[in-house]
Amino acid sequence: MINANASTAEPCGPSRAGAGRACHYNAPMMNRFRSWGGFPTATPRAVLPMAWRDAPLRLELAGGPYLPFAMGRSYGDSCLNDGGVLLDTLPLDRFIRFEPRTGLLAAEAGVTLAQILDLVVPQGWFLPVSPGTKFVSLGGAIANDVHGKNHHLAGSFGRHVTQLELARSDGGRQRCTPTENAERFAATVGGLGLTGLITWAEIQLIPIPGPQIELEARRFHGLRAFLDLSLNTDEADPYTAAWIDGMGRGSRLGRGVFLFGRHARGDGTWKGAGASPLRLPMDLPSGLIIPAAVRAFNEVYFAAQARREKRAFADYNAFFYPLDIIHNWNRAYGRRGFLQWQCVVPHDDSGAAAEAILDRLAASRLAYFVVGKVFGDRPSPGLLSFPRPGITLAVDLPNVGERLMRLLEELDGMVVQAGGAIYPAKDARMSPATFRASFPQLERFRSHVDPAFSSSFWRRVSP
Repeated sequence: MINANASTAEPCGPSRAGAGRACHYNAPMMNRFRSWGGFPTATPRAVLPMAWRDAPLRLELAGGPYLPFAMGRSYGDSCLNDGGVLLDTLPLDRFIRFEPRTGLLAAEAGVTLAQILDLVVPQGWFLPVSPGTKFVSLGGAIANDVHGKNHHLAGSFGRHVTQLELARSDGGRQRCTPTENAERFAATVGGLGLTGLITWAEIQLIPIPGPQIELEARRFHGLRAFLDLSLNTDEADPYTAAWIDGMGRGSRLGRGVFLFGRHARGDGTWKGAGASPLRLPMDLPSGLIIPAAVRAFNEVYFAAQARREKRAFADYNAFFYPLDIIHNWNRAYGRRGFLQWQCVVPHDDSGAAAEAILDRLAASRLAYFVVGKVFGDRPSPGLLSFPRPGITLAVDLPNVGERLMRLLEELDGMVVQAGGAIYPAKDARMSPATFRASFPQLERFRSHVDPAFSSSFWRRVSP
C-alpha cells in the first residue's frame, strides 16, 4: 500500500515496475492530487500508479474504494476520493497506433490531448472535439464526455470514440464499442470513472488544412442577439462560443463577444502544443481579483472588440486554449480556490431562462468570467453525458463561502425548474435532488458502477 501521509519516502514517478508497485508520495507530490478549483479539499488514503495497461490491477494491495485520476482538471470533486485510493493513470502514456491515412488513433488512457495534438497536427489531423484546455487525459476526456466549441455540429467527445478497454475490479476486462458491450460503453462515456479503469481507447480524428484558425469576433447586445448568432451559423464556421459580461445589468445584460472559427492553413506556422513555461509561483492572495477590477476588464474588452479586424488568423492554441498560456492559472484565485458552475437550459423559451440566470449572477457581483455556447441536437452517447440541446453557461466564481453556496443553490433551482442540468465535471456542491433531476438515466447508469469504485462526488450526490 502507498502511504499518502509519508513525507520522507521517495516519491513515485511513472515507474514501469508494474501496476500496484508499493511506493510513497511525499507531501509536495500529494499536491498534484487535487481538483482544479481547489475546492473542496480531499486527501486520498493511498495512490497506486498504473504502469502497464495489460497488468492485473491488484487492487487488493490498497483496499478501496478506487477512482482513476490523471491531470486533475475537473473543477470540483468528481476527480477526488477522500479517504479512498486514487489510481494514477498518467504512467499509461503510450501511443498504441496512429493511421495517418484514416485518422484513427489509439492510445493509453494517460496520454494527454496536448500529446495527441503534437503528434497529429503536423500530419493534418485534429481532435474531433476539444475542451478549453489541452492538459486533459484521453481517459478523462471520455469519462467526462467533454464538449467543445463545435458541439452543434460534432456533438460530444464520446461520439468519436470507436472503442475502449475497461478493466473492472473483479479482474475482468471488456472491449466496449458503440455496438459491442454497448450498454457498458454508454455507462463509461461520461461515467466519471465509476464503471472501472479505462486502460486505452481509440478515437477518430478530423482532417484539417493547416495548424491555424481563421476567426472572427462580433459584439452582441443581449441574449436574443446571442441566440440569433448561434442558431444561424453553418458548417463554414464549425467553432462558435461567446464571452459574456457577467456583471452587466439593464441595457448591458447579456452583452458579449461572439467568436467564430474554422481550421485554416494560414501561414503554416506550427508552434507545438507543449506545456507553457509560464507558471504562478504561489497561490495569489485571496480577494486580489475583485469585482471592480473584473468590471473594468469587461468594459475594456468589450470596447476593444469594436476595433478588431473582421477576419484574422491565429495559432490554434490561442483560439482553443487561451488560459493554458499560464499553466497553473487556477492559483490566481488564492488558497480558498474557486468554483466553476456550468448549466444547460433549453432555448425554446427564447433564452428567458438563461437571461434570468445571468441577471441573478450579475446581481451577485460574483460572476467574474462567463462563457456561453448553444449546444446542438447531436445526442451524446453516455448515460450521464451533460450536453443536450440548449444554452450552456460556464461561470467562474471565487470561493467566498456561504454566500456563494446560497447563490448556487438558488441558481440550481432555476436550472431544474427550466428543465436543465448541472455539469458534474465542474460541480463541487449540488444536491442529490439536483443531480437526479439533471440526469434522468441515473438508475440505468447505477447498475454499471463498479462496486469497488467511488468518488467524493458520487458519495455526495448518490448517498
